[in-house]
Amino acid sequence: VAELTIDPLFIAELLLMGLATGFLAGLLGIGGGMIQVPFLTTMLAHRGVAGELSIKMAIATAMATIVFTSLASVRAHHHRGAVRWDIVRAMSPGILVGGLVAGAGMFALVKGPALGVIFALFVGYSATQMLFNRKPRATRVLPPPWGQAAVGGGIGLLSGLVGAGGAFMTVPFMTWCNVPLHSAVGTAAALGFPIALASTLGYVIGGWSLPPSIPGA
Repeated sequence: VAELTIDPLFIAELLLMGLATGFLAGLLGIGGGMIQVPFLTTMLAHRGVAGELSIKMAIATAMATIVFTSLASVRAHHHRGAVRWDIVRAMSPGILVGGLVAGAGMFALVKGPALGVIFALFVGYSATQMLFNRKPRATRVLPPPWGQAAVGGGIGLLSGLVGAGGAFMTVPFMTWCNVPLHSAVGTAAALGFPIALASTLGYVIGGWSLPPSIPGA
């Protein structure tokens, strides 16, 4: 198995990033992928990992950590009664399929630079929505379970490509469907777990046959 030589400074950087991400996950209910990916990409590049690979490693690693941050986040929201478990059950099958397809298939096919552009566009769009407080109007009701599963498939696919927990897509979707904001945020936190789990498994499957590409491996 390829391993990256870990020096004390690298460990300190990872610990600091983990502390910041964990704090924000508990405070805001986010997965932390969009925070971790830029820093991880830079840290890996400075240690000799090729640019084509560093962005993919960063996204896959960030998504794997969301498995744990999402558990802490959903626990807090569940205690407040803010998780709509019926929505979680309906959307999870599609999310699992979308995440697996992204990790095992599309993630391997998309080149590193293109993946970086997709990530940048996604972050830019999300930041613009937050900056101008653009929230979709509640104009409809939730679709039937099969419709929620289909939406979950798209969310899982895109989340798997950019290493995000999906809240920037699931919250607007649920708000648009007349789900109260506090429930939408709590439910999005719960949906972050299947998104991260399926995508991480997909990354493992997709990268299993790749030759070692890390310096010193």
